[in-house]
Amino acid sequence: MPTETLKPAETATPIPRAPMPPAFVEIDRLNFFYGEKQALYDISLGIPEKQVTALIGPSGCGKTTLLRCLNRMNDLVDVARIGSGEIRIDDINIYDPRVDVIELRKRVGMVFQKSNPFPKSIYENIAYGLRLHGIKQKSQLDEIVEKSLRGAALWDEVKDRLHDSGLGLSGGQQQRLCIARTIAVEPDVILMDEPCSALDPLATAKVEDLIQELKARFTIVIVTHNMQQAARVSDYTAFFYLGKLIEFQSTRDIFTNPKNPQTEAYVSGRFG
Repeated sequence: MPTETLKPAETATPIPRAPMPPAFVEIDRLNFFYGEKQALYDISLGIPEKQVTALIGPSGCGKTTLLRCLNRMNDLVDVARIGSGEIRIDDINIYDPRVDVIELRKRVGMVFQKSNPFPKSIYENIAYGLRLHGIKQKSQLDEIVEKSLRGAALWDEVKDRLHDSGLGLSGGQQQRLCIARTIAVEPDVILMDEPCSALDPLATAKVEDLIQELKARFTIVIVTHNMQQAARVSDYTAFFYLGKLIEFQSTRDIFTNPKNPQTEAYVSGRFG
């Protein structure tokens, strides 16, 4: 009777980690304060171009503070200041005193947690900002308004009532109107601070689908408390805790193969 040859035990093949693409926005050793209280500690992070990067972590971890640093919205808070470090877009430090903050906020648009349409018509919600940037010709305004509403998957729902108030739209439609307003000025980066937190599941799904379409044209950074949403919409995820960046990897690796035990505990729901 032939003897069986014992085969060596098979070992699990490690899952290769996705390589990190080149950064479009570079955050370099950023320390940020509100008065004497430090909110961000030595943050270094490269945000890839035309991808969706999610910032996750428990409340108070610094993710929204970091988001607001990227277009200097924190300048509006009297006691807010950068202690040290840089944020570079196209190799330009956006905190250089020579940087035009209005121009920066055109390049780095923002969609807020609560939709905030202007108390104007749907058309004027988009055209108003374009006029501020020097576009006056009606035919050009008409073209950009339609293009922006189509880009925000809203045109078919509002094309017959463009001169109705934007405040008369549903919550989900208002949020997409705000996205249309943001993309109308052709930014490089779109920041989204909990854009779906006030929306019902159907409206949330529409915004998430829209995010997937928009990343072909824009670099997107989204803050979310919803880890399922981060897993659905983002390509890369950064986990923050107590003002520190704990881990930054592809979203697949963060949720299935995290390096840091704190990350694993958070994404598995054991804390936060």
